Amino acid sequence: MTVRRVAVAVALALALAGCSSATEPPKAAAPVPSSVPVTAPFKGLRPTSVKIPKIGADSSLISVGLKTDGSISVPSVHKPMQAAWYQLSPVPGDVGPAVVLGHVDGDKQPGIFYKLKDLVPGDEVDVDRSDGKKLKFVVDHVTQVPKETFPREAVYGNSDKPELRLITCGGVFDHAAHSYKDNIVVYANLANA
Repeated sequence: MTVRRVAVAVALALALAGCSSATEPPKAAAPVPSSVPVTAPFKGLRPTSVKIPKIGADSSLISVGLKTDGSISVPSVHKPMQAAWYQLSPVPGDVGPAVVLGHVDGDKQPGIFYKLKDLVPGDEVDVDRSDGKKLKFVVDHVTQVPKETFPREAVYGNSDKPELRLITCGGVFDHAAHSYKDNIVVYANLANA
């Protein structure tokens, strides 16, 4: 695993420990130093939207980076229908696992990835990019994993083909921690390479 991938894996794991309506970053791990702003306009090639017809998910994509505490910046819980692309992961369509995040809920309403757990192999995910390309990914498999045993290598490890990871929270809501106990991860492969 490259140094960049390790930093990505640590940052995403930290961020996902506090998804849903949590407003504080997780405190369990040491911060990852970063000069990346919380959310910065991304001037290079980037994905602009994600659409998942089966579950009615359709969102523009904002670009997010790392917060100063090393966790990933996620869309505001006050805008739970907004999805985000993690700009330190590959651009969808490039080799490697591109990462798209979305809330399962927020502000007491369903989020953009509320039904993500309902996807099955063969379902399609459409991603548009700033260069005009329209990409189609096909779901390979979906997992629900406890946050304590998040499979970092399987989710963020290098690959030799364009892949997509869709990530949200799931499972039981822990009211004391203000967070869900699990993550839902969708693994998808580029169909129209």
